[in-house]
Amino acid sequence: MKSLVLAAALAVVAPLVAQTNDVRQRVATDAMVVDRLAEVANKRELPTDLLKRIVNEDIELMRGRRTDGSYDYATWERFEASRVKEGFSVEARADKMDTLEVKGSYVYRVIIDAANRKLLVRKNRPLWIERVDLEYVGVGSTQTERQTVDVKVWMQPGEIRPIDLPVIARQATAKVIATVEEKGGYANVTVALVQARIVDNADSPYADAVSSAKAMLRALDNNELPSLRSMAQRMRDGLGVAAPVATTAAARPSASSMTVTAPAPARDLAAQVEMQAELQLIEDLLTGNESERREGMDRLHQLIRKMR
Repeated sequence: MKSLVLAAALAVVAPLVAQTNDVRQRVATDAMVVDRLAEVANKRELPTDLLKRIVNEDIELMRGRRTDGSYDYATWERFEASRVKEGFSVEARADKMDTLEVKGSYVYRVIIDAANRKLLVRKNRPLWIERVDLEYVGVGSTQTERQTVDVKVWMQPGEIRPIDLPVIARQATAKVIATVEEKGGYANVTVALVQARIVDNADSPYADAVSSAKAMLRALDNNELPSLRSMAQRMRDGLGVAAPVATTAAARPSASSMTVTAPAPARDLAAQVEMQAELQLIEDLLTGNESERREGMDRLHQLIRKMR
């Protein structure tokens, strides 16, 4: 079955080798690959992780990602997408306070959470938050900014204190300076960085295609092959790129209408030999163990990208 999957992918890619590498053509090509693989593979054999990677790369491409972390057709908004968090035990020190450091990307808020309890049964202790030192690079900027937020409060068990960054930070480091009273042991605290959500612009020229790509990711998560194929076809058609048409016997030119062309240059023949060798290696890997199959699918993915 793996050989059929490989053959299906190549059947889609081969007619498109000479096509240009613009956004619409690249995304449409990937949609055809996904559609063909979903057609010939069952739920167990479908290379889900590889297809997710392809679709996510296409979404990034259609959003127009810039080097500074911003996008042409999407924006970062202060809506929670996920969190990066770490737990700490704070102890009293005679010479200095504890520094609780957390790093994250696309961050807009720091949340300090003093747990109600420690070790499940023992009540947590109050802790003193002296300040929060922030170091960040904002989205759309290359300048590193630093800011100190003075807190100077006792946090009681179960209390939560949020601190907002002035911008959504492409990279951020938060250092919470804290301590506890000398007697009574330690206190537990969690420091979380809230990550922003990316929102696609409604006026993007690829808005419908991005919507279809997101639906493809959901279909891959749920192993819904009919929905996956439907969304892949919708994305391709919405981009205005026609699917390649296989040459049939009826459509083949007659002998009288055929023209004689010069032999392919030696470099083209060498490229074909190299391509055949790579395909044979991929086919061999796909029939091996789990690790070899993963390598085979990765090489197939790289080959598809290279052939555009």
